[in-house]
Amino acid sequence: MKYTSATEAVKEIKSGDRVYVHAAAATPTFLVSELSKRAHELRDIEFCHIHTSGNAEYANPAYKDSFFVNSFFLGANVRHTIKEGNGSYLPIFFSEMGKVIRTELNVDVVLIQISEPDSHGYCSLGTSVENIRAAIETSRVVIAQVNKYMPRTFGDGILHISTITHLVEHHQPLDILDNGNITDEEAKIGNYIAELIEDKSCLQLGIGSIPNAVLNNLKNHKGLGIHTELFSDGIVPLVKSGVITGEHKKLLKGKIVSTLAHGSQLLYDFIDDNPGVEMRDASFTNDPAKISQNNRMVSINSAIEVDVTGQVSADSIGSRIFSGVGGQVDFIYGSSLSKGGKSIIALTSTTAKGANKIVPFLKQGAGIVTTRAHVNYIVTEYGVANLFGKNIRQRVKAMAEIAHPDFREQIEKEYFEAISS
Repeated sequence: MKYTSATEAVKEIKSGDRVYVHAAAATPTFLVSELSKRAHELRDIEFCHIHTSGNAEYANPAYKDSFFVNSFFLGANVRHTIKEGNGSYLPIFFSEMGKVIRTELNVDVVLIQISEPDSHGYCSLGTSVENIRAAIETSRVVIAQVNKYMPRTFGDGILHISTITHLVEHHQPLDILDNGNITDEEAKIGNYIAELIEDKSCLQLGIGSIPNAVLNNLKNHKGLGIHTELFSDGIVPLVKSGVITGEHKKLLKGKIVSTLAHGSQLLYDFIDDNPGVEMRDASFTNDPAKISQNNRMVSINSAIEVDVTGQVSADSIGSRIFSGVGGQVDFIYGSSLSKGGKSIIALTSTTAKGANKIVPFLKQGAGIVTTRAHVNYIVTEYGVANLFGKNIRQRVKAMAEIAHPDFREQIEKEYFEAISS
């Protein structure tokens, strides 16, 4: 066995190394913390990852000579690095992250969190398969935090300890995700979206209050399936009540397919040793060709801002990078190729401070994640705009109708005055 202390294990990391960190609920926070303690002796370490949990001490601007963050999807714990100059953002489709890891990044060290090995020496990546296998298979060193709280999941997350350089035993409950309370506006959005979902549909929906609002309105649906990038607690009661069965799926029939799971202990208990859940590599879950094999595929994604022609900004607030491209386009395109499929962008019409989200023109510097040609349905608390097959003039009218009433006249006026000047 290769067990050692965290202090000894992270000594493998040298100045100039590129370190890939396991994501979301599987973030090996104990190893990350131990490595961060070496800031005084290391230089030019690059951390690569998607959204991680924990404090991310390495992202402290005081350590900018030692640590740099190269994030594929920013969370709150590293978002400040863009402004502070000790981080940057790599925009990429989630389906292609494994490819860029294998061909462009040359990862030196991988930090992962795994379940305890079984009697045959096999362990599980548990809640987060994402693109970690590409990093494991191409890196020089693999350091694993072994945690008895990590659920064992089926699919692409099974690996043998022979592929791991160092095992560090440290048991701690996984990060718990608070999906927040559902507002009245989000509840209305959830109801509108539920009305678009037919029985026997296959769903992709993420985490947060709007996906939960959708799931709350699906209790009378029948024969639903799940093929998604990420899921949380909301699907568990629908599985137990027989709403989600997967029986009509064409790809991995009867299975809940995902690459990430992040929620409460209820969720982690549900996926543990559950053959009905397949945790697959993102190159599989997010491949539009595979997504499209499921009939009536429905993708539900969010946006920061949408213009009246249907352009979706989802990774930035103006020029300020906020999150990432993620799998939005993967699933929008996959669902559009699906027989009877639908793609949905859901957002409240205004921000918490009352600013308009349905705008004549996106903010200067805003990143367009989804083009106007990709967009199908846009849903706010004021209704549904189906933009598919609509010309620009028709789109502007439809989008104004689902905007907040205080902004509707202004939206149309500003847009048409601008294009006619």
